[in-house]
Amino acid sequence: MAAKRVYQVWKGSNKFICGGRLVFGPDARSLFVTLLLIIVPVIIFCVCVARHLRHEFSPHNSGYAILAVAILFTIHVLVVLFLTSSGDPGIVPRNSHPPEEEFRYDSSVSADVGGAGRQTPSLQFPRTKEVVVNGIAVRVKYCETCMLYRPPRCSHCSICNNCVERFDHHCPWVGQCIGLRNYRYFFMFVSSATILCLYVFSLSALYIKVLMDNYDGTVWKAMKESPASVILMAYCFISLWFVGGLTGFHLYLIGTNQTTYENFRYRADSRINVFNRGCLNNFLEVFCTKVKPSRNNFRAFAREEVPRPLGPIIARPRDPDDGLGGDRRPKVEDDLDIGEDLLKISQRRNIEELDEEIRGRGSNGAPHHTSEPDSILSSDHRAPTIRSDARHSSWDRSGNWEIAQEVLANSNVTESRNYSKEMRQ
Repeated sequence: MAAKRVYQVWKGSNKFICGGRLVFGPDARSLFVTLLLIIVPVIIFCVCVARHLRHEFSPHNSGYAILAVAILFTIHVLVVLFLTSSGDPGIVPRNSHPPEEEFRYDSSVSADVGGAGRQTPSLQFPRTKEVVVNGIAVRVKYCETCMLYRPPRCSHCSICNNCVERFDHHCPWVGQCIGLRNYRYFFMFVSSATILCLYVFSLSALYIKVLMDNYDGTVWKAMKESPASVILMAYCFISLWFVGGLTGFHLYLIGTNQTTYENFRYRADSRINVFNRGCLNNFLEVFCTKVKPSRNNFRAFAREEVPRPLGPIIARPRDPDDGLGGDRRPKVEDDLDIGEDLLKISQRRNIEELDEEIRGRGSNGAPHHTSEPDSILSSDHRAPTIRSDARHSSWDRSGNWEIAQEVLANSNVTESRNYSKEMRQ
């Protein structure tokens, strides 16, 4: 059987193409909608607006620059969109086992079969722990899905089912999480889309103005002459509220060194932002630092996971009453001795009654000693002795024992015979 690669056994919800070279989110189909919203308006602009503006500027052929800029800038937008959606956003590799150094045992009371409470140790993890960032302690949480303590500013995306470093948000328009490794491209995408909307809107309005001057008409006649320009202006105006608003919002986040997740979650919190290094340094951190390499090699061959026993991980003192594991023979033998003593106690009454009966017969009775009752009893009245082969106990985890049925039966027979002799007297 051929060995599988990492992307083939990936536990997240990502989608891979080109043999694991490109990684997308589970909602990557929405990327086609985004592409249509960009490409279709640009094609309409180039055919219905930019083509008619080629000869409206001097020198005569300078108007071709309008068409060239529109095409090149659209390509730039598509490239940064591709870089945003097709790369690793900063996924933290999940562990195959919980972190051993954080194991601890917590005792909780549980009732056994006999009804007695017993301290049962259970494996526990601290839900949070503190790490130091810029000299300030920051609390990080344990992720049960990825079985790791998340690094600072890391969060688990419920859509991609991954922990992402410097998690900002999951963007459905690009079909990918926005995190440490693609946040720069995401901002370039929304800001470039904003500039493209402004460019198309401005030149469409310019073409309406040119039509008004050429035909000496009103704005309504110009709009009837080029309805495509009106549609493009309306479309760009609406889009500007979206991509333009995102651009302004993320400019504020970059200047204060926040993420969208942190801004919405800790908006009312007055805690100090330990990551804020000043406005200029915050912009340099986003745009002028080298993008960290991915922590995942999706094309590498996956390692076969070997189950790891939890026994030797932590040594804990064994409870002397714990019957789980170890040699259970001393425990069973003790309970057999207890059962034998209980049987003797239950038969003491029968022996004492027989002793009184023999004493009542007078001199015809044989001499006897109360310390040796077996020597004064005839074969019909001799109490059963508990032999090693006649005593059995069934031991379970709760420490219960059961006396063998044949022993109880013999005890009942002796008691019934003694009772019949008393009735004859």
